[in-house]
Amino acid sequence: MTTQRAMVKPVNAIVLDSQNMHIQTMNIETATNMYAGRLVKRGTGDHDIIVNTAAGAAVGWLGYEQTTKKHRPATVDTIYAVTAQAAMLWGPGMIILGTLDTAATATKGTRLKAGANGTLTGGTVGTDEIVAIAEETGTSGSDCLVRSLI
Repeated sequence: MTTQRAMVKPVNAIVLDSQNMHIQTMNIETATNMYAGRLVKRGTGDHDIIVNTAAGAAVGWLGYEQTTKKHRPATVDTIYAVTAQAAMLWGPGMIILGTLDTAATATKGTRLKAGANGTLTGGTVGTDEIVAIAEETGTSGSDCLVRSLI
């Protein structure tokens, strides 16, 4: 009999499992809602990122511990400054600490799509662009471990 161990959320970090993770340094174009673990999309230029919208085409996740200390906020709960050079992460299979939308809940296995302000909300396979799968139960507006599909 195999004993399963519960996933432990990272402390002052957002990545639990970096298998298949890719990192690219990007310019924060607009700081609004730019918190670590949020979905981001292309800004004005190819090396600029802004927070993703519910209808946006997410290109990755805003990193934290992968960002150089010079540009990294004090904690994972601190917003990034405009013009900071931040790590953008992507790669299917990595386990990351995302944020559920204020109107969303999830249980392990819930398929998630982009919500407002770079958050995640429940999605329907075949109808929505699914960007992640919940790895734990989460309540509205909370951090939730997810498996990236982007």
